[in-house]
Amino acid sequence: MKLVIIGGQSGRMGALVAERVKAAKLPCKILAVGTNAIATATMMRAGANQGATGENPVMVACRTADVIVGPIGILSADALSGEITPAMAVAIGQSAAKKLLLPVNRHCGHTMVGIQNLTLSQLVDEVVEQLRLLCAEELITM
Repeated sequence: MKLVIIGGQSGRMGALVAERVKAAKLPCKILAVGTNAIATATMMRAGANQGATGENPVMVACRTADVIVGPIGILSADALSGEITPAMAVAIGQSAAKKLLLPVNRHCGHTMVGIQNLTLSQLVDEVVEQLRLLCAEELITM
């Protein structure tokens, strides 16, 4: 399974996802795509198999991803303090990949209502559990 983690700013969220996916020994090839070099480097240090930075890598990765993970803001142009370009948001939104979006309320100008107020660590635990289910589904359909 090709897992694309899209991270911005410091890359902390994406790094935590990469680290936990590796620790869970899920059969995922992790491509870390940062909106900036710091985010990419942080995710690579956390265990991503490959890394790339910028708008074009986001667009290319979304074409072949099985699963995309990132904050909810990756679906909005100009989110993450302007790091998400309109082209990135469209590529992510139009991708056929399953999207596991973390409902964080900072830096994207949106507030998610009707959700639990979980810590980043708890949100990432939920992402890993969803990935585990998706991996199991993939094995069944093979």
